[in-house]
Amino acid sequence: MYTNHTMKQISFAIDVEETCVSPKEKKRVFQDYNNRQMMMILDIEQYIPKHHIARAVDEMVESIPDSILEEQYVGGGRAPYHPKMLLKVLLYAYTQKTYSSRAIEAMLEENLPMMWLAAMQKPDHRTINDFRGIRMPKIMDEVFEQFLLQLVDEGVIDLQHLFVDGTKIEANANKYSFVWAKAVNNYDKKLKEKITALLEEVKAVTAEEMATMTLEEQLEQTTNSLQQEVIELEKAIEQEVNQEQKKALRRQKSEKKKQVKAICEDYLPRLEKYEQHRQILGERNSYSKTDSDATFMRMKDDHMKNGQLKAAYNVQMATQNQYIVGFELFQRPGDTRCFQPFMEKLLARDLRVPEVVVADAGYASEQNYLYALGEENWEQAENPRFQLLAPYNTYLKEKKRSFKNEKKNAKNWTYIEEDDVFICPNEQRVVFKKYQKKKAKDGFIQDYKIYECEDCSGCPFKSECTKAKGNRQVHWNTVYEEMKAKAKEALEDEHLSTLYAKRKVDVESAFGNLKGNLAFTRFLLRGLVKTRTEFGLIAMTHNLRKLAGKRLANSSNTAKNGFGKLLVFQIRFYFGLIGQPLPNLNIGLFQCPLKRGWLFLLYRLN
Repeated sequence: MYTNHTMKQISFAIDVEETCVSPKEKKRVFQDYNNRQMMMILDIEQYIPKHHIARAVDEMVESIPDSILEEQYVGGGRAPYHPKMLLKVLLYAYTQKTYSSRAIEAMLEENLPMMWLAAMQKPDHRTINDFRGIRMPKIMDEVFEQFLLQLVDEGVIDLQHLFVDGTKIEANANKYSFVWAKAVNNYDKKLKEKITALLEEVKAVTAEEMATMTLEEQLEQTTNSLQQEVIELEKAIEQEVNQEQKKALRRQKSEKKKQVKAICEDYLPRLEKYEQHRQILGERNSYSKTDSDATFMRMKDDHMKNGQLKAAYNVQMATQNQYIVGFELFQRPGDTRCFQPFMEKLLARDLRVPEVVVADAGYASEQNYLYALGEENWEQAENPRFQLLAPYNTYLKEKKRSFKNEKKNAKNWTYIEEDDVFICPNEQRVVFKKYQKKKAKDGFIQDYKIYECEDCSGCPFKSECTKAKGNRQVHWNTVYEEMKAKAKEALEDEHLSTLYAKRKVDVESAFGNLKGNLAFTRFLLRGLVKTRTEFGLIAMTHNLRKLAGKRLANSSNTAKNGFGKLLVFQIRFYFGLIGQPLPNLNIGLFQCPLKRGWLFLLYRLN
């Protein structure tokens, strides 16, 4: 261990004439420095600050039971790196905005907290990437739940209410690698028209056979028939003596070969390709060739106000006190249809079921309202799943004076419940006509009551009321209107309205931290499974950074409070007030201005 030795200068009295030395001529003295000397570091932990983020990472990972992390290893062979060490390395790297496996490998050589977390071990980038992409997806949900339990123990969350919102994060895919379902269907339709024309021309398959065979089987049988015809034509050409007949036979042979080539090299491969496209697409309207799980979505405008259409994932996230308590990735761009599967995964966890779920207007729909109340017994609503606090699309418009004065809006008309009729602004009866069912894209069926005005001819308000040539019709969804009434009542409740006002501060700030502070705007991995794991890691990183910041703030406040208590003790000791009540300043006991000032400070600190 190197030690600095301070040299003391001893001066002797010598009868020498004193000379003035200018400041420029003074000897420059520095602290000892030699980076070539031998140093022995016994414990690098002492160089990690008390409230460093690395300590929070170490504590949270150590709280995870070993059985969760070790169950993915079968044993035998060369001993692998410990999963806790690899998880600590990943989480700490993510807190430093380092996501590349090669950059993480470099940190193991250069970063002191990373060396401490890894215990000086140095896994390479392949080991890190395999752990992140292969082993972590299988245990991500369990690990994340353990993190949440630690946050509950810390007292920062209680999962009583959740704030839900979604955002789109760009996938690791090329820009021009899109495949559109509409284009695939159009090309497939044109190809089948060509195949049908060829089959009719060749007539190798009968009508009875076509009814029982697939298109690929028909083409295969047609190919065999054409090849047999080619063989027969070759024999006929060899036996033919007339040159003109030979030329005609050769033309027939060439035509048959072209048809065989078209079937084998064009039609069949394209049919297979289009079928693969449809299988990958599923219910989606597009996907990327680079990352087939990513869907092309409309992103937010850039700084030049240009609309961005990129391959991305729709990330649904639930927060509380700005901590991420749930997440899921979806391949559909809209938030409305993502709500139910997202909540199903949250409710299936071994954690507390939320009482209130707060969301924006993008989640307000009849289907989601019914899901929150319990679809089968929504009329009683005695035991709802949770309370969905989300404004419907016209909630804010209904508060405006212009909306209340619109003559075309049926909500502003008079309704007579006994006769089940509306009275329009022209004092005409709008009577019930029929029931109608509408089926949404996801299969949800809505029931409508159709009302029609008895006579709209000569109505002075018709141009404002409707664009239809005939009488005005009103499509009234009774169930949805009742759901909207319940939602409006909840949003105007004093307690719940205060809770809804926190939505932007809670969930939006979490998204801002991920994209702004952590610079996580694009996935590094590909595939739905791997990208979900990647977002799980960044979600835990967000929680760790926030928890570490809270602990640091609490320690600073504690230190300030401790200094204040020490100062109070010193003042009491100075005035001899230890064990005695503080005197009343109004009785004039202390005439000295200095003492009055110290006493005032004493009162403020107490």
